[in-house]
Order: sequence, then C-alpha cells, then structure tokens
Amino acid sequence: MPRHERNGKRKYREHLSNRRIPKLGYYFIVTDTKETEQNYINGLRDSMPKELQGKLVIRIVKTKTKNLVEEAINLASLNPQYGEPWIIFDRDQVQDFDEIISQAKRNGIKVGWSNPCIEAWFSAYFGSMPTYQDSVSCCAGFGRTFEQISGQRYVKSDREIYGKLNRFGDEMAAIELAQRKYEEHKANRKDKPTKMCPCTTVHQLVGEIKSKIS
Repeated sequence: MPRHERNGKRKYREHLSNRRIPKLGYYFIVTDTKETEQNYINGLRDSMPKELQGKLVIRIVKTKTKNLVEEAINLASLNPQYGEPWIIFDRDQVQDFDEIISQAKRNGIKVGWSNPCIEAWFSAYFGSMPTYQDSVSCCAGFGRTFEQISGQRYVKSDREIYGKLNRFGDEMAAIELAQRKYEEHKANRKDKPTKMCPCTTVHQLVGEIKSKIS
C-alpha cells in the first residue's frame, strides 16, 4: 500500500478518536449492495428537512461484507467532513458477523447491524420483534405482517419502504422496543451479536439522527 494511503488512514483513525460531533454532524453510511438497506436510509434522509439532507451521505459499496469496515475507513478518509461513519449490514449468512462488528468498533466505525435481517427492525414499527432464526423466514414473516396492516405486498426493493413504515407503524415505539430487546439480550448475558436474535442496532442510528433534528 502506498505510504500516503497508510498515512491517510492513520490520520483518519486519529481524527475519529478526537472528533466532536455537532448537534447534527455529517453522517457517512456505508452498506453493501442490498437494496433494502439503501432504500430505507434514502427514505430516512428524504424525511429530514431539506437543508439537512446533505448531511446524510450513503455509499453503496460492491464488496464482500467482510470488507465493509475497510471500505468505510477508505471512503471516510477521503471525505473528512463526514464525522460520523457507520456501516449497515445483516447477519444473514455472514460467517464473521461478530468479528466485523468488533473490527468496526476498534476503528471508530459505528454499526447498524440486524440479526437475522433488517426486517427484524422493520417489524418493530408494528409493535413486535418475532423470533426467526434465519433471514428467509424473518423476511417472509414480516411480509405477512406488512400486508395485513398496510394491505400492500412487501417488496424488498421498495423505494418507499421508509415512508410506508412510518405511515402504517410507529417509529418512536419501534426505537423503544428495539432498545428494550437489545438490553434484554445483554441482561441475559448474550453479548455476541450472533447470539442476540432477534435484535438490531439500526434503531440507534435512526434515534440519534431524529433526536438531533427534533
């Protein structure tokens, strides 16, 4: 690796440890090629006041999930104005799920993870987080609930998913439910994200942004 690239990454890591985030700092969100996460975050951004939408930047990286942290460091080091870097991904069938999350934290990158998939978080909008051990059954279960409540078929590529979740569900209640579920796992000494199912930390990102613009 060229020396200037190594120096850039080192300086960026030092910047992460020393930075102070303003009321609504710039957010740099990196996810992989899954449309669902991208569309949800795009919807979150579009729900913000126009003058603040530019502070939520989404990068879709065509890479293996295990490389998301490195990609986030690389991209954020080229965009130092973005002070709050996050990665978002699902457990799904990711083999190194726990290690990726630990690696991110070691490098000052926050993580919005979902186990088994982001539909566990979507379910919280409707007042529950049912236990599903795999992403296929979790997605199908949420799809049934979504159709019952909204009268519409759930499509993972739906670009309006964020707006629909808010229209038919309750975001604040979802954040509270997801946090309770997270704390419940912790209380039961389930410290590894792979053991925390159903669970998510996407609500932490949403709650943090909403609290800063309210």
